[in-house]
Amino acid sequence: MPPTAKSIDPRRARSLASPIPFPVELPFIESLGIELHALGDGQSDLRVDLDAAHLNSWEVAHGGVVMTLLDVAMAMAARSANAAEVGVATIEMKTSFMRPAEHRLRALASVLHKTGTLAFCEASVFDDVGQRCAHATATFKYLRALPARNRISPHIPAASTPSFSPSSVTARPASPSQESPP
Repeated sequence: MPPTAKSIDPRRARSLASPIPFPVELPFIESLGIELHALGDGQSDLRVDLDAAHLNSWEVAHGGVVMTLLDVAMAMAARSANAAEVGVATIEMKTSFMRPAEHRLRALASVLHKTGTLAFCEASVFDDVGQRCAHATATFKYLRALPARNRISPHIPAASTPSFSPSSVTARPASPSQESPP
């Protein structure tokens, strides 16, 4: 049964207009209103219309929004380049910001090279007049599932696993720049 206007969470309403549904549910991406416009053969095209929630104090796209758009575009490209039904995890990403990003943004991503376990990707974000605002490269690891939580690696004996307790933390004196005035 398709969702009705009353049953749709307002935080997800923007994402439901995406021309192509994302292959997995991504609540954070949906809350940003990022849309998937093309996906396949190691490439993707994502877009977002900026609103006040996406902006920094200079009233341009917050760097975190731009980096998220780049990261998701590359992740989708990496997923589309692998015939197996696997997910990806970002293991490294470098981003260069070139100009303020405003209005409607478009991220184009592609896989540069892939192995059985890794995908090396790049993406650029363009503004609504076609100017490149940011560029990124990243490495993604193909994963069938996340490891079980709280699992201790079989290569590390349990006795050597460090533990944390508040009493084991030693307080340090504040540096002069952190001290409060008298």
